[in-house]
Amino acid sequence: MSLIARIENELKEAMQARESERRDALRLILAALRSAEKELQRPLHDDEELQVLQRERKRRVEAAEAFRAAGREEQADAEENELEILEEFMPEPLAEDELEEIIDNVISDVGATSIRDLGRVMAGVMHQVSGRADGSTVSQLVKEKLA
Repeated sequence: MSLIARIENELKEAMQARESERRDALRLILAALRSAEKELQRPLHDDEELQVLQRERKRRVEAAEAFRAAGREEQADAEENELEILEEFMPEPLAEDELEEIIDNVISDVGATSIRDLGRVMAGVMHQVSGRADGSTVSQLVKEKLA
């Protein structure tokens, strides 16, 4: 079952259960996925669906931070609720030790010896962890290992 079909089923269930917050969050996610499909004029591949979810996740995190900074707790909580629902459809995040193992493997495969090799290592690592680890976290760990 495709991600869009899964979300549509969840949306129907939320509508039947009269869960308005969940329904609205699912509609936003579905709209983002359909918009990406329309833009590409074809169905999305799994990795493209994941990219859309990551983009939406990042938007929710940034919006929640901005609302908190502005003292608008209610809106920040709403963004975080949407984020929780969104994360139900994302793959399980990698544990830090698993991530470090992947980074070590890529460093040895690429033959990286200094921080100048950061780009090549990041490309290899991000390809392997696609959507299961945050890019800034990966970057920080790679920099520590190459320093």
